[in-house]
Amino acid sequence: MGNAFESAIFNSEKDKPLTWFLKQKDRLSALHPDMSNLKINVKILRKCGGELKHAIKCRFVEPFSSEDYINAMEDIITRTRIGKHLD
Repeated sequence: MGNAFESAIFNSEKDKPLTWFLKQKDRLSALHPDMSNLKINVKILRKCGGELKHAIKCRFVEPFSSEDYINAMEDIITRTRIGKHLD
């Protein structure tokens, strides 16, 4: 399960933000049951690409909830080209 989390990088072309986030949160919670929600959110944020990670971080100040994270991620992906692979 640790390898599954480590290899999971968000890809807006194949992943839905809500599904991807919750899957990563479940993986981390299983590996580290005592980890706080803030630490889980920060670890998941690191799994996003550079521009997407930066755009999400700019939306709010820590501490941020899982709901804030997912809403920001969905908003950024639907309204901008950030996180999308352009040919």
